[in-house]
Amino acid sequence: MFYGTIVWDPWLIVAQIVGLQCLYYLTLGGFLTILVGTRVSRMSLVYFFDYPTVSASTGTGWCVIASIMLSAVAGAGYLLYLIERAKKCLDFSATVYIIHLFICIAYGGWPSSLTWWVVNGTGLAVMALLGEFLCIKREQREIPISRLRSNV
Repeated sequence: MFYGTIVWDPWLIVAQIVGLQCLYYLTLGGFLTILVGTRVSRMSLVYFFDYPTVSASTGTGWCVIASIMLSAVAGAGYLLYLIERAKKCLDFSATVYIIHLFICIAYGGWPSSLTWWVVNGTGLAVMALLGEFLCIKREQREIPISRLRSNV
């Protein structure tokens, strides 16, 4: 992708937000199924959106916490391929977690658990910082120059 000209494309931004949000929830669902699904008799949306499930006092709560953290790490990889720019990683990461906050509020009310805020804040930081790191590494790669030039 050529980044020399700055073009504001709202449809691209919306598509990136929707794609990133969907991939985040697919990944979170996969990790919840693997880590929490083996501990509970029935999986439900409670583990996605209800703040009391994010608890450091139970084994299942720790599995939910681990799922959120692993999804944040995977989200950083998604930022690398969907967003591709280090300076946009914080914006898109914050958007994912703000949308998640609104869905959690609609599902179970305002998250009053300190653990929920710490875990999601840490997830946001991990996703943004690791995504920026990965994007910067990609941006700093040498540009391969073809050897098809004529010898003058």
